[in-house]
Amino acid sequence: MTGTTPLTGPAAPADAPDAPPPAAPGPRERLRSLAARHGPVLATYGVLKLVGFAVFMLLLDSAGDFREKHPRFGGGAHPWDVLGSWDGWWYQQIALFGYDPALEPVPGATGLITLEGNSAAFFPLYPALIRLVSEITGLGPYGAGMAVSVLCSFAAALGIHAVTARLGGHRAGLAAVGLWAVWPGSGTEWAVYSESLYTALAAWACWAVTTRRWALAGVLTFAAGLTRPTAAALVAALAVAGLCAVLRRAEDWRRPLAAVAIAPLGMAGYLGWVGYRMGDWGGYTKLQEGAWGHTFDYGRHSLDVLTSLPVGHFDYLFAMPMEDTIGVGVVLLVPVLTVLLVRLRPPVVLVVYTVLSYLTVMGTQQYFGNVSRYLLPLFPLFVPLALAMRRLSRSALVTVLGTAAVASGSYAGYVLFELGVP
Repeated sequence: MTGTTPLTGPAAPADAPDAPPPAAPGPRERLRSLAARHGPVLATYGVLKLVGFAVFMLLLDSAGDFREKHPRFGGGAHPWDVLGSWDGWWYQQIALFGYDPALEPVPGATGLITLEGNSAAFFPLYPALIRLVSEITGLGPYGAGMAVSVLCSFAAALGIHAVTARLGGHRAGLAAVGLWAVWPGSGTEWAVYSESLYTALAAWACWAVTTRRWALAGVLTFAAGLTRPTAAALVAALAVAGLCAVLRRAEDWRRPLAAVAIAPLGMAGYLGWVGYRMGDWGGYTKLQEGAWGHTFDYGRHSLDVLTSLPVGHFDYLFAMPMEDTIGVGVVLLVPVLTVLLVRLRPPVVLVVYTVLSYLTVMGTQQYFGNVSRYLLPLFPLFVPLALAMRRLSRSALVTVLGTAAVASGSYAGYVLFELGVP
């Protein structure tokens, strides 16, 4: 028969019901999806970090120096006790007893240190989480502090991967996570210290900015401001990114403006509360300077170290030869990595956060040897290295990061806690 179109099947009745929508994935399917997406990230970080941590504990036990030190200053009955000393002791005291801000003079002191140390120098979010976890789990402040730091270190790894993968893909993200595990100063990631919490907040805040989740970015930056004073750099980075979004008319100006308004309230609120309790609005700055010798000196102390150490002179303030040598290497590496980062034309929030954080650290008089710890949250520096490392074969990448993980037990852990003052 001509002039007709053959049927390929029976016609559906006009009143036939629509096909049912696909069933929503069940809990098991969602768990498999999460494991496939995040499992490699968590495994990469966990394995590398565990290797470095094990070497760190082995070195502590082998040297045995910690047994002769005060538990508050790098000592203890067991190697792992060292992880709760120094700043960790202060965080545990806050979790147990809270704050009592005060400027108390050291009787008869006339030198650099004129004030008694006070817990108000340490920002409140991390010890608050220690207290919360302790009350929920029954762990003591040390165990709760370690739990918070370890969990936050994995959260930071996921954030670093999320940011890097947007620029260079999944493999580059894994390389960046590996670098987070072995970077100088990474010994504080699994210790009663706030670095892991702050880096997690900063990484996810930057990710939120790059994905235009402005409300989330504002809240995370607010929380970062309750964690460390260096969050001022993150606040400024968010403000610059918000301004750029408004000028490009990429979206409604009210959303970035709201984020910018929320972001500084955490840091400003804590500093204001400390000043009010001390009866001196500049009390926090005076405490840092008078009790710890930390003051913004526009880089004079950093320059003193950088011009003294290469010629074998250690007559500068807070000299610690081994720790300072590692610090100088990190300090000189940062500008190189920053230039390589800028050449990639990443989101402006990453560049501003990195540059301002670096300038803040370098412009402050403090224990220079700790600079590797202070610069640890500058995760965007991992990006150019990670993009180069993604070209390596899997065996080569495992060899590079595995070797660095073994070595990190010394340069990122033992040197920081036992040969310096973290």
